[in-house]
Amino acid sequence: MASYRELYRRSCEEPEAFWREQAQQIDWFQPPEKILSQDEKGFYRWFAGGKLNISHLALDHQINQGRGEQTAIIYDSPVTGQKRPYSYNELRDATAKAAGMLRDLGVGHGDRVVIYMPMIPEAVMAMLACARIGAIHSVVFGGFSPHELAVRIDDAAPKVVLTASCGIEFDKVIPYKPLVDEAIRRATHKPDNVVVYARPQAEAALTAGRDLDWDTEVARAKPADPVPVEATDPLYVLYTSGTTGKPKGVIRDTGGYAVALNFSMGAVYDLAPGDVFWTASDVGWVVGHSYIVYAPLIRGCTSVVYEGKPVRTPDAGAFWRVISEHKVKSFFTAPTAFRAVKKEDPQGKLLADYDISCLQSVFLAGERLDPPTYEWLKGLLQRPVVDHWWQTETGWPIAANPMGIEPQPERSGSATFPVAGYQVEILDDLGNAVPRGQQGNIAIRLPLPPGCLPTLWGDDDRFRSSYLTAFPGYYNTSDGGYLDEDDYLFVMGRVDDVINVAGHRLSTGEMEELIGGHVAVAECAVVGVRDELKGEMPVGFVVLKNGVEIDHGTLEKELVQIVRSEIGAFACLQQVAIVGKLPKTRSGKILRKSIRQLSVEEDVPVPSTIDDPTSLDAIRDAMREERIGRYGDAAG
Repeated sequence: MASYRELYRRSCEEPEAFWREQAQQIDWFQPPEKILSQDEKGFYRWFAGGKLNISHLALDHQINQGRGEQTAIIYDSPVTGQKRPYSYNELRDATAKAAGMLRDLGVGHGDRVVIYMPMIPEAVMAMLACARIGAIHSVVFGGFSPHELAVRIDDAAPKVVLTASCGIEFDKVIPYKPLVDEAIRRATHKPDNVVVYARPQAEAALTAGRDLDWDTEVARAKPADPVPVEATDPLYVLYTSGTTGKPKGVIRDTGGYAVALNFSMGAVYDLAPGDVFWTASDVGWVVGHSYIVYAPLIRGCTSVVYEGKPVRTPDAGAFWRVISEHKVKSFFTAPTAFRAVKKEDPQGKLLADYDISCLQSVFLAGERLDPPTYEWLKGLLQRPVVDHWWQTETGWPIAANPMGIEPQPERSGSATFPVAGYQVEILDDLGNAVPRGQQGNIAIRLPLPPGCLPTLWGDDDRFRSSYLTAFPGYYNTSDGGYLDEDDYLFVMGRVDDVINVAGHRLSTGEMEELIGGHVAVAECAVVGVRDELKGEMPVGFVVLKNGVEIDHGTLEKELVQIVRSEIGAFACLQQVAIVGKLPKTRSGKILRKSIRQLSVEEDVPVPSTIDDPTSLDAIRDAMREERIGRYGDAAG
């Protein structure tokens, strides 16, 4: 087997030959005429002229390969007490009927369908059903506010909205239908139909003439066969946050995505047909699209669909229970999930209750894996803990440890190597390459590999301005970091999380790494607040581990001294506030922008993505008490 470095070199120097070979690994209705080309707008496109269907690849093709009775997905819902496996035959049949339902409602090739559902098998079927008939789905995270849903309905202009009567958060039932009704009331675009999957935990009132019952409509529908689509046709639109407040509709094409996902399942995750893969995320996020639904099924694996949390469903041993029970080979989640587990069970005692000998590796992404969490998890599991990095825009990993080709020694804080096809370079603000070990802007030389966004939905100009204009010839990731002398990539966080203290560019991620290493700290956030003297000053917010008793003043002094000793006095961290919780999105990312806003103004809008609105109050109160930002002079 060729070394990873040789494979990577070839993917960069001979991209068409490399990706032609990868394309031959999937089942095309019509092979592509071109491997790499540019369209009339000058945007790069992969596999033009090829025809395929991703629902066919994920279901029918697997059945044709003899996997019909193999388990395709395992629905595991501790919040409802339900567990159910679906074979490839069962999932194919259910998806074909759901596709027939959509077809009966007038949905066809190129039409949009908004999916607003919890983590239930019907959400997976809905996505695959859209793909089956060539429709474009746009999944909106279940529980998003009516305003945010309305914005996406207006932008995507769907013919149909698919939803469920409710979602469940721990033991709280959240009715979805009133949220959908309000969103449609606010939206300018009105979908023709809303199809509601009725769950026993909540009833949903149906609007006559518009709303339909999922079970009733599916029962009367005839199964739909897969429709061949162009490789360059959109599979889905997934909205991600933008600096203007209006979400950006990331387009994912069909052919490039299928090829890239299949490649990544072997090269990165080391998974073969029949292996069990569990991604503890949600289909509302890109991770759920790629590694709950499409990649595992295209690869012929078994995917766990989990409706629960890392803790309190029922306890911090939930992850170990699922891994043990379903014989999970590879597990993927976000660092914040394990920080929650660590906070509830610092010694990892609950692990002793389960046999996880089946588990070979753990993958983490979605935010920076702080070294304290890495060290804790590595020590607990004694298995590879793979920090890898990617974005909604790319759809699959930019950098990772190539576990299926040539596993590399792990380096705490690093996402290991750029993945094949991604020509990662570190540039200064003028676009010049910086020396190894020096931080700068992480940029990817064009063309991006297959599977990445070709443009934004209905907004080519924004695509260019957001990603292509800062560094001509490159895709701007808006993340900062560095490559070391051995080509290991260290991603330090969003460029706007780099603060300038009296002319010194400092990474808040580096400070968080140091503070998070303290034995009393469960998790932390460091943000820059305005300061008249130094421009910006770093301020820390920490959450203590359960059961820790320590004088707050003493802890603050210790943390300030750690940063001073490890980074230097110029870091100027002088204030650390202890809070009960940090404001986060539902996917677990800390809302640093909102924390920064609170340092300037007291009345900050509650973001639609926030998991717990009261967490902002904790930060606000801390700023008052600690005289941080606008509540006092931080220059000290």
